[in-house]
Amino acid sequence: MTDKDIFIPHNFLGLPANYCSFRKSKFVILPIPYEGTSSYKTGTRYGPQAIINASKQVEFYDQDLKAEPYKKGICTLDELEPAVSRPEQMIQAIHRAAKGLLNKGKILIGLGGEHTITIGLVKAFKERYKDISVLQLDAHADLRDSYQGSKYSHACVMKRINELCNYVGVGIRSLSREEASFARKQGMEIFSAKEMKDDPSFVERVLSCLSENVYLTFDLDYFDPSIMPAVGTPEPGGPLWYETLDFLKKVTENRNIVGLDLVELSPLPGIVAPDFIAARLLYKIMGYISFRTGRG
Repeated sequence: MTDKDIFIPHNFLGLPANYCSFRKSKFVILPIPYEGTSSYKTGTRYGPQAIINASKQVEFYDQDLKAEPYKKGICTLDELEPAVSRPEQMIQAIHRAAKGLLNKGKILIGLGGEHTITIGLVKAFKERYKDISVLQLDAHADLRDSYQGSKYSHACVMKRINELCNYVGVGIRSLSREEASFARKQGMEIFSAKEMKDDPSFVERVLSCLSENVYLTFDLDYFDPSIMPAVGTPEPGGPLWYETLDFLKKVTENRNIVGLDLVELSPLPGIVAPDFIAARLLYKIMGYISFRTGRG
């Protein structure tokens, strides 16, 4: 890439047009600035744009992979306009949009917004991949049946996902007694952040619970607040950067990540590090998917 290339501010990484056309791109990013059920700190509707803005400072070359993942093509679509009435309507709109994009054979990335958006995305992926399972990286179990009068609150996301397909929760360190009881009765696989740190067989145990095709939902409050304070509901005791990358690399080497979302960034005025971490994380995941090394 040379200085003569024309950069487009709307695009992830600020990529020039020849690397972000829909037809040629391996990855398609759908920004979804929806925030309708936030219960603590608000601001996730500004998350997608903050991540895209920060991404323009991400270096194209990945030092670990010794490659430039952007050359696979990354198309950034216009924002999906939020429905302001009920979360059910927004979920339906996301499902319709995702279904249309999946028919084009792309790896779809939902950029939130609050975690509620995942329901519509997974619904579309489940219709395309019958054997799909979901890998949830999150601080919270999100297994409430209803919260603040809505069954589609961000606190109910994984309960709704569980009604669609199997899933595995990783990094969990906050859940109610009712959520813990439900998980035990259902035999759900939920791995705490402490387990991730202390159990040498952790990765193998997670992989054994996942099908070949995997959808990744990454709630940024999964990270410890020391590196990711810009989330709606921060929780202490979360994983850090390198251990997370090691885990994600092993997952992508051993399973087929068919789509993902990155949610719950609530930007902090004057503090750009969380925005950059989110952008860098997303580019790292795209790199791991593009250059899988573990399976030939």
